[in-house]
Amino acid sequence: MIGRRELLLAGLAAPAWPSLAADQDVEALLRQGGVVIAFRHALAPGTFDPPGFRFGDCDTQRNLSDEGRAQARRIGEWFAARSLKPARMRSSPWCRCVDTATLAFGTPEVEPSLGSPRGYSEATNAESIRKLRQAVAAASMRRGSFEVWVTHMFVLADLVDASGIGSSEGLLLRAGADGRPQLLARLAPA
Repeated sequence: MIGRRELLLAGLAAPAWPSLAADQDVEALLRQGGVVIAFRHALAPGTFDPPGFRFGDCDTQRNLSDEGRAQARRIGEWFAARSLKPARMRSSPWCRCVDTATLAFGTPEVEPSLGSPRGYSEATNAESIRKLRQAVAAASMRRGSFEVWVTHMFVLADLVDASGIGSSEGLLLRAGADGRPQLLARLAPA
């Protein structure tokens, strides 16, 4: 594991989004490839979805605020300013994730295993984490390209045993020698 660093996103112009020190350069790691950058969806005020929420019906879910939409756009602008284009872009089926992904990178592939564990059974959640760990391992084998995922705090926390993951925060991941996702860097909003 390279180590953990944080970047400030909020309040900065997209091209000025700071990069890490030379030994922890996220841009260089993305160019090298073999990584996944997994973002928690941008700011969607509140906690959990209301009772009776339905997939595909954004009116029944928590959605991005104006600031959340601006956060998503800034993420995408930073990548575009550096000509960094993901080989694959996946999102949880929840509207706030799809919207974050779309505003930042364009239309994503909807991936149910990136969905919030609050919407599935424990058995489904365990299977989803297993699939995501396999997907990180597969992406780690593809040097020269990277993937972007947009998901939920609980998924990221379970995937890499991390805590305190903020809205629009990204975790740069690569499979370690044991095949489990390793946290290389954290990209945190202010």
